[in-house]
Amino acid sequence: MNIALIAHDKKKELMADFCIAYKQILQNHNLFATGGTGVFISEATGLNIHVYSPGTLGGVQQIGARIALNEIDLVIFLRDSASSREYDSEINSLLNLCDTYNIPFATNIATAEVLIKGVERGDLSWRELVNPANS
Repeated sequence: MNIALIAHDKKKELMADFCIAYKQILQNHNLFATGGTGVFISEATGLNIHVYSPGTLGGVQQIGARIALNEIDLVIFLRDSASSREYDSEINSLLNLCDTYNIPFATNIATAEVLIKGVERGDLSWRELVNPANS
């Protein structure tokens, strides 16, 4: 599976903790992240992550383009709801793309954990039917 990881600045540590906790699952998949998030996770976990530009410099749009090409199977975007107003348009854009292409999308740690456990169980293996090149 191709998994996109994005986190607002105040959620990067939480994202790194999530990736440490689920490293055994994540290491078996292709990981993609915006610049700051990817570097933060990679340094904390040693996971191999394809890093795009920082989110504020187009990284979110780069991931959005991969979603539009149906090349992402799951998005975890830990957002800081207190400061999310300035990022509402990028979040809504990703959410709309995920809805269009039936991509599971988590915006908080609770949903992220449910989805990653689903990945481990094979609950999202239907994505292999949608895009067999990603399996």
